[in-house]
Order: sequence, then C-alpha cells, then structure tokens
Amino acid sequence: MDFAIRNATPDDVGTILRFITELAVFEKAGHEVEATEESLAASLFGPGAVTGAAILEADGVPAGFAVWFYNYSTWQAKNGLYLEDLYVSPDYRGSGAGKLLLKHLARIAVDKGCGRFEWSVLDWNEPAIRVYDAIGAEPQNEWIRYRLSGDKLKQFAAG
Repeated sequence: MDFAIRNATPDDVGTILRFITELAVFEKAGHEVEATEESLAASLFGPGAVTGAAILEADGVPAGFAVWFYNYSTWQAKNGLYLEDLYVSPDYRGSGAGKLLLKHLARIAVDKGCGRFEWSVLDWNEPAIRVYDAIGAEPQNEWIRYRLSGDKLKQFAAG
C-alpha cells in the first residue's frame, strides 16, 4: 500500500467531517459532533484560522486525517504543536499509517521550532497508547486536564 500525506484544502471539508464523525463514534461520542462542512471550512481555512490539517491517502484514497494547532510554553518560551485529532479508517489501522501521520506532525513541529508535540488520548484506547509508547512518547500523568464548554463556559464568562 502506498501512503501519502498532503495538506488539507477547503475541498476536503466533507472528508474531514466524515472522519470526525467516525472518530466520535469510535470514541462513543457520536452524538456530540456539532461540526458542519460550513463551520469546518471557516475554522480550518477561513480568515484567522489557527489550525492545520492533513489528509492521509492510501493509493490516492483518503484513509485518515490529523488536525493540529500551536500552543505556547512559557517555560520554554516556544510554541508547541498540539494534535487535536488523528484518525485512521479501520481498513488501514495496523499498517503504520497512524505512525506516518505522527511523524509528519513531528517534522512540522521541528521545522517550526516547536519545543513540544503534545496530544491527549482516552485512557481506554489501548491500541493508540501502544503506538504512542512505541514511538517514545511519555504520558503526562501528573497533569489533570480541565474543560469549560457550552452553557458552563457562557455562564462563567458572564458571571
């Protein structure tokens, strides 16, 4: 199988939305997807977009994607690359495709002078955790991730 990775374009939003939905279903959260083709086009490719996206192709057929953005480390005084989502379609899992996407993003991080490349994984996603361990990534168990969203975010902001 011949894999290639390319930058996503606005023409890819339908494919990206399909992958996002498949990923959400895999993560048992399909009902939480609010993205539309229009909102993806605006947030990924519109003015002021702060994200990057890549499409993984297998023999010219979309097989996966990754979306990332830059964060910042005050301690390093450097940007970091944060992987928001990486997804490989079931037919291509176990082929090294996910590792290729990770390596692609690592190269971007190095080329952009980032001090870190980070992401989160669900604690039950053992296949992904095995890949991350195998490439030498280190879990950051001392940090607890917090989130404000939806009505709670709006209420806190207003209060």
